[in-house]
Amino acid sequence: MKLVVQVRLLPTAVQAAALEATLRACNEAATWVSEVAFARGEFKNFALRKLTYEQVKSGWNLGAQAAQHTIKKTCDAYATLKANLRAGRLGRLATLALYRRGESDLVHRDGMWFLNATCEIPEAEPNTDPVDFLGIDLGIVNIATTSDGEIMAGRELNRIRVRERGLRTKLQKKNTPSARRRLNKRRRKEARRAKDINHKIAKHVVAEAECTGRGIALEDLTGIRERVRLRKPQRATHSSWSFHQLGQFIAYKARKAGVPVVYVDPAYTSRTCAECGHIDRANRVSQAWFACRSCGVVAHADRNGSRNIRARAWELWRRGAQSTAPAPPRSRPEGQDANAAPQPVAPVVQARRFNDGS
Repeated sequence: MKLVVQVRLLPTAVQAAALEATLRACNEAATWVSEVAFARGEFKNFALRKLTYEQVKSGWNLGAQAAQHTIKKTCDAYATLKANLRAGRLGRLATLALYRRGESDLVHRDGMWFLNATCEIPEAEPNTDPVDFLGIDLGIVNIATTSDGEIMAGRELNRIRVRERGLRTKLQKKNTPSARRRLNKRRRKEARRAKDINHKIAKHVVAEAECTGRGIALEDLTGIRERVRLRKPQRATHSSWSFHQLGQFIAYKARKAGVPVVYVDPAYTSRTCAECGHIDRANRVSQAWFACRSCGVVAHADRNGSRNIRARAWELWRRGAQSTAPAPPRSRPEGQDANAAPQPVAPVVQARRFNDGS
């Protein structure tokens, strides 16, 4: 059994400079070895060592062990790339090689360099005849709840946000140089975590709809921040609710997979009984539970809401509402082209108003 033991080093300033110089030399040597391997088509360790070993030692003044390790690491990198290509896991670099089109932006952020490249990813054949719709209720306590009854809870994310908010308040009050450095380091950590969670939820929802031949039903939450009035303790939680980002992620992933998306009016979805259609404010017993005052059915509130969203979307689809493509997200996630004009796509329906007779 092999174990990897991590030991923290405490080098002096001179030793740290020497270590950095050695790493820099190894990286430069590995880049050269990779170019030789690609040009010669030789990716085996022993054969590549014959071609590059002496030059790596003399050109970058590396010891025998460091030179051999650099060559082996290069071979390992090519082996990993080959395995990913065989398994269909192209990765971002392969995606760039296959689909990169148009402009690219070079970004320097927090001491790191990024390349934002525009890619044109082929879309799947649109599904113009879905068998049903998967309703998605977006919320704060539960980030997303499906009409199948699946709940993707947001409690962990909300706990993290509360902790981060408290930490920011303390650091801002302290206002020392070290506190400002710490604030700067953590400023985008919460946003990155929320974005990662939203990507995973969107991917799961689209995959579920695609494999069952269904469309996706979402609420049209445009302007909800302006319409909803909240008490002061609730404002921070509501303002950090990234429902718009999650909705965008679902829309563009669905478009790429050929899954139809329908937006419905969210009015009274939380007060309407999905079984009998009775609408009453008293039906919503609490944040978590729904109890119909007419038929007596008891259900999870978000599950009941998602079933109403699904029913409204199915009704709209049967009426043949006008189809439009969703606007591409501004952040260009996962290859979305921000400069491309929206093109008409048949199975995507935009319904801004829906009157349920209430």
